[in-house]
Amino acid sequence: MFYNDHNPPHFHVEYGEFKAVVSFDEEIVKGNMPKRALKLVFEWMDLHNGELMKNWELARSGEPLNKIEPLN
Repeated sequence: MFYNDHNPPHFHVEYGEFKAVVSFDEEIVKGNMPKRALKLVFEWMDLHNGELMKNWELARSGEPLNKIEPLN
C-alpha cells in the first residue's frame, strides 16, 4: 500500500517479474499475475481482510502501517 493512494482500496503485489494492483474485492486493477500466485494472494487476503482494511485507513491518514504476517 502507498500513502494517499487512489480508491478502490487495494494493494500492490510483486511475484518475480510480475506486478499487479489487487483490489480488496479480489480483482486485478492493473497488471497481471500467474493464476497460481494470484490464488495464494487471494488466500492471504481472505485471512487478513480486516488487517488490510485497517492498513488502508492508516495509509489514507498518513499513519504508519501495521505489519501483516505472510501466508505460511
